[in-house]
Amino acid sequence: MKTALVFPGQGSQAVGMGKALADQFPAAREVFRRVDAALGQKLSELMFEGPEAELTLTANAQPALMATSIAALRVLETETGFKTAKQAAYVAGHSLGEYSALCAARSLALEDAARLLRQRGEAMQKAAPVGQGAMAAILGLEFGQVVKVATQAANDLYLSGAICQVANDNGAGQIVISGTTDAVDRAMELAKLAGAKRALLLPVSAPFHCALMQPAAVAMGAALKDVKIRSPKPPLVANVEAAAVTDAEAIRSGLVAQVTETVRWRESVAYMNAHGVTRFIELGAGKVLSGLIKRIADGATAISIGAPADLAALSIPAKP
Repeated sequence: MKTALVFPGQGSQAVGMGKALADQFPAAREVFRRVDAALGQKLSELMFEGPEAELTLTANAQPALMATSIAALRVLETETGFKTAKQAAYVAGHSLGEYSALCAARSLALEDAARLLRQRGEAMQKAAPVGQGAMAAILGLEFGQVVKVATQAANDLYLSGAICQVANDNGAGQIVISGTTDAVDRAMELAKLAGAKRALLLPVSAPFHCALMQPAAVAMGAALKDVKIRSPKPPLVANVEAAAVTDAEAIRSGLVAQVTETVRWRESVAYMNAHGVTRFIELGAGKVLSGLIKRIADGATAISIGAPADLAALSIPAKP
């Protein structure tokens, strides 16, 4: 049985995440201490106690989710003897979760991941003024159909500088689009005409993973320029490539590209499954990825570890 470790993205945050781990395990407390020190902020206090509105801010949510994921992983490692480099075949993360995955694979230092995600969150928020962009979930259409819908919507409104792209290919008929507000509205209309079961606006603060995020991509290029990136062990299945990547410079360029490009989650899970992965362990807040994986990879198991009780459901194989 091969195992992959996967790490959630924005939207999974909730007040109280990670607190039970910190209360019970020194390894988790050490992760939160180091992240707090790296950011010069009591982020852990905000995570454990709120307020929710402040935690949900992109610049806080992104490093907070990474910290929770890595705390869960370090508890897994210390309490069960799980060795990520030897017992996981791959790591992968959804959007910001890619930074968590790289930290898990010792490719990025914890402190660097925290600082980069703070910068990423701030840059993405600044890239598009409030009201200029939107995101919407399209349910019940396949990826290719949604690409056509998004392209047509942008073309219909070309003279207004419209942008509409597929932001997340989450699989199982769940696709997220992103772009200028008028184009996203038009795409929602077209999706319904094309047979979508639902098309609904998402309560997000910015239009992530589309061309409107280009200023944020430039900012991340500068932020990543001098950061030490090591070859991940195990390999990273990257959002942009939907394939295994181990070269440090390819990872660096991929982290810049993913700001404006599609998160190819369906293809990433399918890639790991095709290469023998039959068990996925989601580490951190929520269970969103586990639900998606069960619908993408036939016969695969997916479990979530975000609290002490979750460890009891886990049995560790000797090798991937």
